[in-house]
Amino acid sequence: MINGKKIAVVMPAYNAEKTLEQTVRELSDLVDIKILVDDSSHDNTADLSRQLGVMTFVHDANYGYGRNQQTCYREALAAGADIVVMVHPDYQYTPLLVPAMAGMIAGGVYDMVLASRILGAGALKGGMPLYKYIANRLLTAFQNLFLGVKLSEYHTGFRAFSRGLLETLPLLENSDDFVFDNQMIAQAVMFGFRIGEISCPTKYFEEASSINFKRSVQYGLGVLATSVSFVANKLGIIRSPRFGPTGRKVTQQYYSQTVQK
Repeated sequence: MINGKKIAVVMPAYNAEKTLEQTVRELSDLVDIKILVDDSSHDNTADLSRQLGVMTFVHDANYGYGRNQQTCYREALAAGADIVVMVHPDYQYTPLLVPAMAGMIAGGVYDMVLASRILGAGALKGGMPLYKYIANRLLTAFQNLFLGVKLSEYHTGFRAFSRGLLETLPLLENSDDFVFDNQMIAQAVMFGFRIGEISCPTKYFEEASSINFKRSVQYGLGVLATSVSFVANKLGIIRSPRFGPTGRKVTQQYYSQTVQK
């Protein structure tokens, strides 16, 4: 707890058995709630999570990274979290930064905090493939221009959110796939939330999850489509529920595939 704010860490997981324990062991004592959502893994991720004392939910099928996050945030809010930090359990990002990120929100400075691999030149040093680094920089420049903000990167999977942001954004209108992350930032900009960044080292290794080249291309196209849709909604050309107040939120009852075990 920081400044009286209850902190939850949520971990969207798929086949994370090899790296989960190391991730959980490094979580700060300041974390009040630990939640893992297993997207129907083929290994023992869920069993290990329960053994580590983590509140564990299991999808009855592999619904995708975006849908996994929807469950993570809904369960964190239901558990009474004031600040929610998403940590990938593949240990690509260090959980040691959780208190710093949560503190930036608990202090009332930001509503969303992104752990940037680009600040401090940590991406290439940590083993990010060159083609991914170049794509990251090009897509980030494109989105800074279209969204009218200035971030060092939009594609990190290590993020912190205020309860108010998670209750406001129509997250159920987003993709079930990896572009969910990018759509969420665009929504936060559209709704006027304050976004901050913190430098974060990263590690690329065999057990760390990473999408292949084909999926990376699909993600990139999704990012471009998100940016164009953002501008079209901003100009009133279209009215998408993804960027409007009537869109479906995670605080609503949505799907029944989540089972606590």
